[in-house]
Amino acid sequence: QVQVVESGGGLVQPGGSLRLSCAASITIFSIWAMGWYRQAPGKERELVAVITSGGTTNYADSVKGRFTISRDNAKNTVYLQMDSLKPEDTAVYYCNAKYYTTNYWGQGTQVTVSS
Repeated sequence: QVQVVESGGGLVQPGGSLRLSCAASITIFSIWAMGWYRQAPGKERELVAVITSGGTTNYADSVKGRFTISRDNAKNTVYLQMDSLKPEDTAVYYCNAKYYTTNYWGQGTQVTVSS
């Protein structure tokens, strides 16, 4: 069983920045991949960014060049640095941990980009 807890969401103006954090209950060395997904009202949940235990990253085209995923192994935490935010980035952001064949999800954190 893996627990992941997100934090760092909030309200930000267009062009602003936020950093989301996802703390895992176990060492993230043992988690094959951790990622961020988001779900906007009326839309399906979509992948935003993912980082593997080996450090390989992958991003949705819509966030490339603006978002950066990183990990701090000592803190068992994965971050999502979001810069140049746009109104269309507004969504609930979920942390995901893929541990063996099971996906574990956090409760989500709201990000709202609005003036």
